[in-house]
This record gives sequence, structure tokens and C-alpha cells, in this order.
Amino acid sequence: MRFAVAWALVLFFLAGPVLADQPSVAIAIKGRAFVPSELEIPAGTKVKLVIRNQDEMPAEFESSQLHREKVVPGGGVIVLFVGPLAAGKYEFFNDFHPASRGHLIAK
Repeated sequence: MRFAVAWALVLFFLAGPVLADQPSVAIAIKGRAFVPSELEIPAGTKVKLVIRNQDEMPAEFESSQLHREKVVPGGGVIVLFVGPLAAGKYEFFNDFHPASRGHLIAK
């Protein structure tokens, strides 16, 4: 039992640096557009997307390729995780304003 508790503590303290190294990118929604509209992310790595809606109206971050769909309230922030992704270009859009599009480029 003591060994299991000690092992759990070791894993807990080792996980901190691993989680801290996880890449994070920020995307704003401003004037119904994604800013920036293209972002490079590392291929083969889980990435944290922080999406901040600077508009008063809600928006919906959606991507068929990334299998993500989430409403971002006006003035709100959401966090999504994607990946690890193979190298390539992945489209996302605002489902409430489909002309607003962007891309994650995994390299």
C-alpha cells in the first residue's frame, strides 16, 4: 500500500512539467472573423486552443476535420484540446457566420 501511494506521488510530481510543456495557442473572434485566421501548431502534439470571443454576439467554433463544435458566448472564452494531429491543414469556421474561416496548420 505504501509503495502504491509513493508511486502515485512520484507520478503526480513528474506530470507537472509534462503538462506545462503542452503548447497553447490563442484565437480571437473579432468582427465575426478569426484572428489570426491561420495558426501553425506542432504535428504529433496535443495542443490547447484558447478561443476568446471579443464580439457581443455568440459564435460557434466548428471543425469537421477536428471533430470539434462549441459555442463561444459573446465576450466569453472557451478552451478546446486538439491532436495529436498528423501534418496537414485543418479548417475551422464559425457555424453562425460560415464565411468566417480559419486553419490550423500542423507541421
